[in-house]
Amino acid sequence: MAKKRKRAADDGSWGKFIRDIIVILLLVLGIHSCVAKPFYIPSDSMMPTLRNGDRLIVSKYPYGWSYASVSFHLAPRMKGRLFGRLPQRGDIVVLEHPDTRIDYIKRVIGLPGDTIELRGGALIINGKPIKREVQPMLSIPVDANLPGPDSSLYRFVRRGDDGRMMLELPVVRETLPGGATFDTIDMGPGYATDDYGPITVPADHLFLMGDNRDGSADSRVPVAMKGLGGPVPFEAIAGRAEIISFSTDGTTQWYNPLSWIRGLRSGRAGTDLHPPREEAVVNRE
Repeated sequence: MAKKRKRAADDGSWGKFIRDIIVILLLVLGIHSCVAKPFYIPSDSMMPTLRNGDRLIVSKYPYGWSYASVSFHLAPRMKGRLFGRLPQRGDIVVLEHPDTRIDYIKRVIGLPGDTIELRGGALIINGKPIKREVQPMLSIPVDANLPGPDSSLYRFVRRGDDGRMMLELPVVRETLPGGATFDTIDMGPGYATDDYGPITVPADHLFLMGDNRDGSADSRVPVAMKGLGGPVPFEAIAGRAEIISFSTDGTTQWYNPLSWIRGLRSGRAGTDLHPPREEAVVNRE
């Protein structure tokens, strides 16, 4: 009799343990899908703002929720959003690729009804060239994560006076209608994406581009070339990039906790990913 009671108690303990695990997993999935999730930057397409090896926090609620909000691509594709609110031009967003369902991260350039055009690499929105200011060359130390795999930026690797390998990047600061200001990389003429459009963004769609303008598979690039194939449906947006939580240089080893500290890039943690907005431009809108 005592053995039967012990077996029943053990069975109850295991049942409670399994229920607790299920509840924890559902809670994590709910937070991951509805509130926020981590995101890893695997390429240089958003340079200089984001670097290969950056870890971000992506919030799920600023634009409402859609099938793309559900983590791990578990939800079937459906039209529309719950409590949908359009992004602002200049927001950095994570999206499900409309064809492959792979996660991409790009910047919102065009809203529904906008006419988007590029001529010689210069962006034109609604018939007006945006403000562009050439900046001093940006020097970034080369590490195991930078430039990223298959990067277009290897041509800008130089050896510094101290012998260290550096990326010397040509930067252009852009200001969109609405005042969002951010830096882009312009590698010069001769790239297929330098001339595009004009194209009008359909209703419930967004035009997205990477900050590494000549090295980004975005709305200017056909799906066959891993691009987005034009404006992206609003419901494909999964969330907004908020902040860099930390960044690694590619030397960390999961089995060596000391390498986790040595591999951290200084100065990246806590970087706010909301673009500053020029008030003068906002007031003219």
